[in-house]
Amino acid sequence: MASEPTTEDLEVREPRAESADAEPETAVETARRQLRHAAEHLDIDPDIVERLRHPTKVQEVTVPVERDDGTVEVFTGYRAQHDSVRGPYKGGLRFHPEVTRNECVGLGMWMTWKCAVMDLPFGGAKGGVAVDPKALSTGEKERLTRRFAEEIRGIIGPTKDIPAPDMGTDPQTMAWLMDAYSMQEGETIPGVVTGKPPVVGGSEGREEAPGRSVAIVTRELLEYYDRGVEGTTVAIQGYGSVAANAARLLEDWGATIVAVSDVNGGIHDPDGLDTHAIPSHDEEPEAVTRQDAPRTLTNPELLELDVDVLVPAAVGNVLTGDNAADVSADLIVEGANGPTTSAADEIFAERGLPVLPDILANAGGVTVSYFEWLQDINRRSWSLERVNDELETEMVAAWNDVREAYEARDVTWRDAAYIVALSRVAEAHRARGLWP
Repeated sequence: MASEPTTEDLEVREPRAESADAEPETAVETARRQLRHAAEHLDIDPDIVERLRHPTKVQEVTVPVERDDGTVEVFTGYRAQHDSVRGPYKGGLRFHPEVTRNECVGLGMWMTWKCAVMDLPFGGAKGGVAVDPKALSTGEKERLTRRFAEEIRGIIGPTKDIPAPDMGTDPQTMAWLMDAYSMQEGETIPGVVTGKPPVVGGSEGREEAPGRSVAIVTRELLEYYDRGVEGTTVAIQGYGSVAANAARLLEDWGATIVAVSDVNGGIHDPDGLDTHAIPSHDEEPEAVTRQDAPRTLTNPELLELDVDVLVPAAVGNVLTGDNAADVSADLIVEGANGPTTSAADEIFAERGLPVLPDILANAGGVTVSYFEWLQDINRRSWSLERVNDELETEMVAAWNDVREAYEARDVTWRDAAYIVALSRVAEAHRARGLWP
């Protein structure tokens, strides 16, 4: 096995180093840094790298919504399409107050790498509306979704750009979006979005897929380091859909989940928690700290527990230059998007602490979205058993590709994943060329 060395760096301007006290990188800074760093390990035309630093298109739209009291409020929405050389754009739509153009650009770039590392025939995109969904009634959220769908209708479609749920959106949101698009097109087109309820063309297993993929790659990483899942201690920050599904599957396979948390804090039991008895955030919001456990702890304390595996599965930028030296886990598997800053990455690399990156670990979501897209196009649904079997096959294949890159080069696991992704995207650009 190769050892775990070096790190990486990125941005909208030029890359900057991140000190322990610096502001965390933006999504677009991180995406560009990782692009540049991966390119340094490959013989790639610099012109292709320059093309990949920029999105193909960013659409900014105004979304007026009639509130329940009859007043009209205007929101701003975005759809950033990064690269489509390998297929239609693919990526989430989020409703969140801090949605910005640059965030969508950076996350769209991440989606390009995520689809490529999984060898899916998609490119990357991301979008959303700058709004607090908790401040909207169900009717207001539906009207917002339908109007936003109309504003971006010209750039989405099953062969153009296929949105999916993200922060603040869910299967119901996707059903509204699909219906709004279909009504204007004059026919039912389920393949315009993924992550829908199965009754209107969604796939069985889609919601559980990101957590399931985290569990699968955790199992593979443990086996790589000559450890079994049985008896392995795991701490998971967050207890939303990704974290809960990963925790429950790992527990079923014999792991001991010693800590989980939500926004209010966490619970810790060295003998193991019954994760099936702890409601996820989707099942009962903020229920973790209401459970009986020997000890409660803060989210920062959870990140520093002495465990075999740490899974940050809540939000981004939680492992930083300030706390990386205090992380006591033997392995880190990123369940959330971007939980590790570049300063923390450098410290982990110097310590030889393996970090399996988000673009591989939580890619089960986009992979089962691909399965959903295939089912919609062919008008033929798959069983849950088939979805899970196919996901297992795809995740293990992607893991093996990244493992081979890791063993062949003196790089980190993150570098290896980006090298696999960038080599595929660059090869496609070479083959297609630049039009005209």
